[in-house]
Amino acid sequence: MKFISRSITTISVYILSSFYFQERRGNVEGFYFYVWDKTTDKPFFEKTIAFSEELRKEAKGDATIKTAFNDYFIRDVITRKDGGFIIGAESYYTTSRFNNWNRWDYLYGSPFTNSFNNSYYYSPYYNNYYWRSRSGNNAVRYHADNLTILSFDGNGKIEWNNVVSKSQFDDESDDLLSYMIMNTGGKLHFLFNQQEKRNNLLSDYYVNPEGEITRSPTLKNLDRGYEFMPKYGKQVSSRQMIVPCLYRNYICFAKIDYTQN
Repeated sequence: MKFISRSITTISVYILSSFYFQERRGNVEGFYFYVWDKTTDKPFFEKTIAFSEELRKEAKGDATIKTAFNDYFIRDVITRKDGGFIIGAESYYTTSRFNNWNRWDYLYGSPFTNSFNNSYYYSPYYNNYYWRSRSGNNAVRYHADNLTILSFDGNGKIEWNNVVSKSQFDDESDDLLSYMIMNTGGKLHFLFNQQEKRNNLLSDYYVNPEGEITRSPTLKNLDRGYEFMPKYGKQVSSRQMIVPCLYRNYICFAKIDYTQN
């Protein structure tokens, strides 16, 4: 679930977005939107949008068409000047010898409460050694797979959608998985690690205003031995971002400059 505040032309609103289900513990059907007008103190609009079968086929990865979005989590809601907005959602799950993590349980412990109280919803993006260690000696593999990007107009009508196909995994930690967004105005850049010849290579895919996805050339000056943690990165200006990385047993920071869109 995501909640943001923004202005649509001269209207100031709050946007609440989440996945929705038709039944308890059912399959994810689509998006739910609730937009509140701060000026009139009334709802601006409320609606649900079901995912098409075509989008499910593209986004499902190893899942079935019906369960295509069951492992997805909303990662980003990006507003536009024309009143529209873009949602980025990512497939995230874990596997182990004995059981798999899912969005309904607390297999690896809750960061908010103890293991005997399941009144809080578990967040897969809260991850540190203490909570990982509660899973015992079972080897846990973290997965961050396909990224689905959807664009909506100011009334919540879908304009386009696209999928960045990726398959990331790591054992006992998800620090090197997932992605970050670099917004250069004319394009949205999605940066994440891809394994090539047993090495993690920081890759850049960008989407233009029409929803077309293109892979950028390999980033220059990527020194060997450095492992990037893009999901912890931060955009610090219109053309610059800072990304933490690992080098041997040290944590350091890389600066990435975009001289063009």
